[in-house]
Amino acid sequence: MRKRKTPKFPVLLLVVGGFLIMLAALLSLYQGKTSPIGSQSPLPEGRYEEETYPEIERVSLADAKAASDTGSAVFIDVRIAEAYIGGHIPGALNIPLGDLETRLNELNPNQWIITYCT
Repeated sequence: MRKRKTPKFPVLLLVVGGFLIMLAALLSLYQGKTSPIGSQSPLPEGRYEEETYPEIERVSLADAKAASDTGSAVFIDVRIAEAYIGGHIPGALNIPLGDLETRLNELNPNQWIITYCT
């Protein structure tokens, strides 16, 4: 009687597939525990920490509203174009944050410039 050979390909496929699944799970866990530089960390209620720039004066909502009503400031929406198109302050210009430094020459430095992203 001849001994029947078991096919090696399906067994190899199962072993390699299992290894890849375990590797993907480990990478997922590792990425969840580390955060890239400049990333936002979750806070309660789904809010996020903001990057702060102490050298830049913050504008209160009341002051921004008054500046908008009187036209005494230029509002710059620093989000990507798609987000700007989705909704923005009436009259605001769209200069994405990544382009802001190279496009500063488009702005009048004698005007009050208020940037926002939400």
